[in-house]
Amino acid sequence: MSDLLAVEVESGIATLRLQRPPMNALNVEIQEALRAAAEEVTERRDVSAVVVYGGEKVFAAGADIKEMEQMSYTDMVAHSRRLQSAFTAVARIPKPTVAAITGYALGGGCELAMTCDFRVAARNAKLGQPEILLGLIPGAGGTQRLTRLVGPAKAKDLVYSGRFVSADEALAIGLVDEVVEAEDVYAAARARVQQYVGGPAFALRAAKTAIDRGIEVDLETGLEIESMQFAGLFATKDRAIGMKSFVEHGPGKAKFEGA
Repeated sequence: MSDLLAVEVESGIATLRLQRPPMNALNVEIQEALRAAAEEVTERRDVSAVVVYGGEKVFAAGADIKEMEQMSYTDMVAHSRRLQSAFTAVARIPKPTVAAITGYALGGGCELAMTCDFRVAARNAKLGQPEILLGLIPGAGGTQRLTRLVGPAKAKDLVYSGRFVSADEALAIGLVDEVVEAEDVYAAARARVQQYVGGPAFALRAAKTAIDRGIEVDLETGLEIESMQFAGLFATKDRAIGMKSFVEHGPGKAKFEGA
């Protein structure tokens, strides 16, 4: 693991903490650290949910432009797939994830936030995809994940213009899910996923897979994905525990084992 990214686990919640001051520029080292961290929290049984956090001042202000400026076309052909796959590794963590956004989440920072299931933003946060101002387009999922979150017209507005949006506008268009005071962002992000700690881990994994993979395909294929995930859960202990508890005690009282 890199010194630029820490993995901290407390009470069932892992925090992936970016730590490359002053702006958490997402260089190749951090990208590879994100991939490794995603694999770690995926495998750890003591992790039920994940917070991606850049610290009290800034989430991530984008890619490391000085590093990218030196890359040729052939360099980027090789690098761009690894860049996307590092972010995809975070998106495919099979547990509830939330981005705790303070300060700027721009370019790659916004793309990283969009890999999470939820986003909690500070009231003074700024989000955007300003790559067009460099003569580029988003290259780590921004054209795709942004469109799925806010719709094609609004995504085109943000990508074509490169403008920053406030936390309130981001909330209005569906780019973030909650806006709180800056000092409350991390606590609010933890609170959002705390409810999943001790939950039916395999059912949560199945739900995430069905939703995320389902939106990528036609309805009929999506329903088939859902059906397979649903049936597979009948092989888990938690399904038996949950149904028995419901029959005997009513809903919401099951004590799951995560198995």
